[in-house]
Amino acid sequence: MVPELSEIDEDEAKSLNEGEPSENESDLLPEHCQYKDEGCDLAGSCLKCPFPRCIYEQPGGKRHWLKKLRDREITKLFTDEGRGEKELALMFGVSQRTVQRALRNPLK
Repeated sequence: MVPELSEIDEDEAKSLNEGEPSENESDLLPEHCQYKDEGCDLAGSCLKCPFPRCIYEQPGGKRHWLKKLRDREITKLFTDEGRGEKELALMFGVSQRTVQRALRNPLK
């Protein structure tokens, strides 16, 4: 039930990937570093990634991002389609308590 990366627009990726580089962090220009852009399992190339900052540099990384997507989808199905907590728990393979937490703390 987790959407594919191609289904996520840049604004949504920015909202899911919180935090900007601080003023103390230096960012070398590409011509000043040796780097082979092989991407990751989320994007084939770092230069084409929709996230403003690498998801793996964030606390919790990919796991945290996927949980946010799951919770957003749970909230959408509950409010828009009227699905019940038990049904959503079975659909996503989580406990009813996890569904309740996702509904209690809806994401934007």
